Amino acid sequence: MTTLTLRTIIEKDEKWYHGYVPALPGCHTQGKTIEETRKNLREAMSGYIKTLKEKNLPIPKDESFEAIETIQIDSLSHPLNT
Repeated sequence: MTTLTLRTIIEKDEKWYHGYVPALPGCHTQGKTIEETRKNLREAMSGYIKTLKEKNLPIPKDESFEAIETIQIDSLSHPLNT
């Protein structure tokens, strides 16, 4: 069995949660809850990869880098105060 690990992102979008897979262009979904969106993402990813395999297209690798940066905002000048 081959496994593939892909980064997924889920963001709150008004009333819904929007989920997508950066390594799979166009692979987006939504749900009422985070768990529903995660389930929908797994289904969308499976369908996406299945279609690639059926068409003998390469399966993308997630080679992105993700980091969370922290900045000190109280020391930044506000554009209207400069």
